[in-house]
Amino acid sequence: MNIMTTSQNNTNTTGLSGLVVSAHSADFVWRAAGTIATHVAQGYRMKVVCLSFGERGESAKLWRKGAEMTEAKVKAARREEAQRAADILGAEIEFLDIGDYPMRVSDETLFRLVDIYRELQPSFVLSHSEKDPYNFDHPLAMHVTQEARVIAQAEGHKPGEKVIGAPAVLAFEPHQTEQCEWIPNTFVDITPVWETKRAAIECMAGQEHLWDYYTRVALQRGVQAKRNIGITASRDIKYAEGLMRLTPVVTEQLS
Repeated sequence: MNIMTTSQNNTNTTGLSGLVVSAHSADFVWRAAGTIATHVAQGYRMKVVCLSFGERGESAKLWRKGAEMTEAKVKAARREEAQRAADILGAEIEFLDIGDYPMRVSDETLFRLVDIYRELQPSFVLSHSEKDPYNFDHPLAMHVTQEARVIAQAEGHKPGEKVIGAPAVLAFEPHQTEQCEWIPNTFVDITPVWETKRAAIECMAGQEHLWDYYTRVALQRGVQAKRNIGITASRDIKYAEGLMRLTPVVTEQLS
């Protein structure tokens, strides 16, 4: 594992934070950039952890440049794209560089995630769907995200450190929702930060074919979000991100 950490970009004015674990360097942009930007605007400290750069499986446009391309060059390009996107969103970003296609998670990586949980103390964590027959890196990322969360709660792991509470776990939208058995049960209105998300999307030059696709996804989720608050509601929602909440909500009031 080759850890590369960037400087902190956002100002935490609430004492609250959120964690996003991205299998590849662009996943957080397509699937969660609006949620990240929304929470940054609300004063949250947001941190993205990229397990890999997606250098082998998600950088086809770069590899098609021919013999001049090397894995090191692809990684560098993908890192720059993700860094610029995170800067636009106001998020911190850390690259663990564990490789992709196939992705394998060592104990070192697992325990690094545990350390991040404990240092960040997030209120919520976002990662991939638990199933994805098209990309086995994605459910592995969610698995290690949840495993690290449980270890970070354990008093006996590095006794004396502050353990975490029970941050909500949510799965952001996969590319093929039906096959991944992903059903959105939470919508985040990203209309006020849409231009920020689109600017982050346009940083991902290695996957330009997805720019307009995820714009259409945001519009579709916006329609559904509006429907779920009532079509007569005065609130105008044009763009949204869908999430599938995996942990229960504990409340004293259902309204």
